[in-house]
Amino acid sequence: MSIPTAHDATAPPLSLNPAQLEAVHHLGGPCLVLAGAGSGKTRVIVHKIARLLQHGLEPAQIAAITFTNKAAAEMRERARALVGPRAARELAVSTFHSLGVRMLRSDGPRIGLKENFSILDSDDVLGVMREAGATTDAALARRWQWTISLWKNQGLTADAAEAAAADDHERVAARVMRRYEERLLAFQAVDFDDLIGLPLKLLQRDEEARATWQGRFRHILVDEVQDTNATQYELLKALLGPRGIFTAVGDDDQSIYGWRGATIENLRRLPQDYPQLKVIALEQNYRSTGHILRAANAVIAGNPKLFEKKLWSELGDGEPVKLIDCDSDEHEAERAVSRIQALRAAGGSAIRLADFAVLYRANHQSRVLEQKLRAAQIPYKVSGGQSYFDRAEIKDLCAWLRLLVNADDDPAFLRAVTTPKRGIGHQTLGALGEFASKWKVSLFEALFSPSLAAALKGKAIDGLQTFGREVHELEHRARHTQGADEARALLLQWLKDIGYEQHLHDGEDSAKLAAARWANVLDFVDWIARRCGGDAEGSEPQTVLQVAQTISVIISLAERGDEQDVVTLSTLHAAKGLEWPHVILAGVNEGLLPFRSGDEDMTEERLQEERRLMYVGITRARQTLAVSTLRRRKKGRDTVAGVPSRFIKEMRLDEVVTKEDPRQRLQKLRDAMAARSAAAPAPGG
Repeated sequence: MSIPTAHDATAPPLSLNPAQLEAVHHLGGPCLVLAGAGSGKTRVIVHKIARLLQHGLEPAQIAAITFTNKAAAEMRERARALVGPRAARELAVSTFHSLGVRMLRSDGPRIGLKENFSILDSDDVLGVMREAGATTDAALARRWQWTISLWKNQGLTADAAEAAAADDHERVAARVMRRYEERLLAFQAVDFDDLIGLPLKLLQRDEEARATWQGRFRHILVDEVQDTNATQYELLKALLGPRGIFTAVGDDDQSIYGWRGATIENLRRLPQDYPQLKVIALEQNYRSTGHILRAANAVIAGNPKLFEKKLWSELGDGEPVKLIDCDSDEHEAERAVSRIQALRAAGGSAIRLADFAVLYRANHQSRVLEQKLRAAQIPYKVSGGQSYFDRAEIKDLCAWLRLLVNADDDPAFLRAVTTPKRGIGHQTLGALGEFASKWKVSLFEALFSPSLAAALKGKAIDGLQTFGREVHELEHRARHTQGADEARALLLQWLKDIGYEQHLHDGEDSAKLAAARWANVLDFVDWIARRCGGDAEGSEPQTVLQVAQTISVIISLAERGDEQDVVTLSTLHAAKGLEWPHVILAGVNEGLLPFRSGDEDMTEERLQEERRLMYVGITRARQTLAVSTLRRRKKGRDTVAGVPSRFIKEMRLDEVVTKEDPRQRLQKLRDAMAARSAAAPAPGG
């Protein structure tokens, strides 16, 4: 098989550079590819897959593991272009979590899990957590949820967590964790963290399963290895087994997820666990200009190095990094808008809105930027924020609607039957789950089985069947209700019947927050009603059930932001892995970047991760980078003096930075507009 050289925006179009070639051709042992930002790491992975196929491996013997479904889809598509559709189809390209699902669907019964187990999302987990902790305090349950997730990512059991508990919160959380795990087992359900922890448990405890899975993959490639947590690292080791042949691709300078359990220690462990490890650094950057890379290298030089690496580029120096001083967050937003307009005016039709990104440390910083972009009539999208359909109250209602459409949807059943609460506890649901598993039916179908009386007491059956009848009645009415007014009346009556508004007030300590969530519910009802009545584009009226059937499609279309010509507003965390020709880093001030909450001490470990976050932000830019600071900034309801971030000094811009003069920018804008006006055809010409 010959290896074609498909086009790649972040790698040379005709050949691999020497370091990339070395990584691709190293097949005899473990390999760490230290891939700097924009150095063509995905290109290396897909070319190595092709090299492994040349070497005699079957496609199914090669696993490539990424961290997001989007990255997995991109890798699969690029592999398809390189090795052909048939080979690409047989490759095991997946995320850690989807690989975990595959392992549990195959071998879950070996550790007491039925094949058709349910996977709970974050809000489902919160409901179970509140019940396990016997609390109506949603904020407390979320703290437990977060703490328990971190423990699971570290591979800790409830007993181990309780033994290591540092304070009362952790001691209580460990006891809640024990009851929470009992409920998951009874429900035959798993959470997101279990998709890593349970496959690891399987390989550690079952010799036959371990031998099967270790024999299945002859070579494993892992992308973004610096983002692995302790459990993912141990799962990787268990899959590799004694052969230990793998290619890990990552960058210690881009490890920014310590807050969710990722640990840079895994990179430090690789040479210790695999003494034959070959380390190959990719330092040539195909993304950014010289001025941008020098600023990035200068910042990250402040961190201790696991492995030496320094980015360089053949793209020329480009424009100097610009430092923009702003009076306030509103002034900063105005100047960001002015910069976008000026660059577009200078570049004409060659520069699109999608070429711009404004990046910031915290979600709240987007609010003023959104206001100023709206005022300037510049369309935008927000990355890293919460989707409308991800709000807990909307997901509650969608669970009922999903159940109307598909009675076999067990996760929807579990959410709907417990929201609002109706006296159906985990023991009842556990018994129902065992019954459904035994007879291989869905939870909803099991409600009306004549044999259910043998598994549950009469009172429990009555509660479940009452719920079932409510769903059947709602389904019947939804099937025959059409038109906006009728749909709105049906949905409002249903919400009143199940007591959903009271449920929201019972679940929130703040009446204001409960009212805001109820307002979201009413908006959702109106959203459905408008579609039942036919929208402004002249579509036919629909029944409530038809709208329920199309909700997933509507969500999918609403989230296709990548195809729009809009400015991107994004947190730095959400921007990782992305790039834009023109980037503005906003609010680069002490307290924001590096981020500091209250009067907490900034540990050296935290500071190093914040510095890596700054490095990630700088290296998102391809052609121009502007860094803005605030003389005054909001801190809660107060306004405090703004101190430029220490990272600005570390960028060492003094010799290369040009501070942006508003008068010069205005003159450039006028000149560009005059030039465009002169070039335009005369009216009627």
